[in-house]
Amino acid sequence: MKKLVFLSLLLITLSANAQQPKSEWVTIKSPNLKCWECKERVDKYLEMEKGNTEAGILQWKINLLQGEIKVQFLPDRASADGIRTALNNAGFDADNSKATEDAYKKLPPACKRSEDGGGPQPRKPCHVKPFY
Repeated sequence: MKKLVFLSLLLITLSANAQQPKSEWVTIKSPNLKCWECKERVDKYLEMEKGNTEAGILQWKINLLQGEIKVQFLPDRASADGIRTALNNAGFDADNSKATEDAYKKLPPACKRSEDGGGPQPRKPCHVKPFY
């Protein structure tokens, strides 16, 4: 009897794990994601999105020198387009989609697009947080 109960619990556990979707990664380019201030803003915004259990965002990695973010997500709860929209709502361009105007205006000058005077300035690297 004990073997039968153990076997049935094992089968239930295995079937539950088999039905869980695999996570996916998406790499998104953002030309105005170049400084530590931008990174902190994106981290804070995505942390809020991750806190929403239905968002499906698991983790992310930001490369400031390349101006890109890699996001791991569950495809049954989120999509690459939804993540791009979330970044746009945070004020950042994501691949070919531009940031929402209101959110972009709230960004600090260093996080603006280079054509608007933002990003790294000569002799002032902004990808490293200053030591004050």
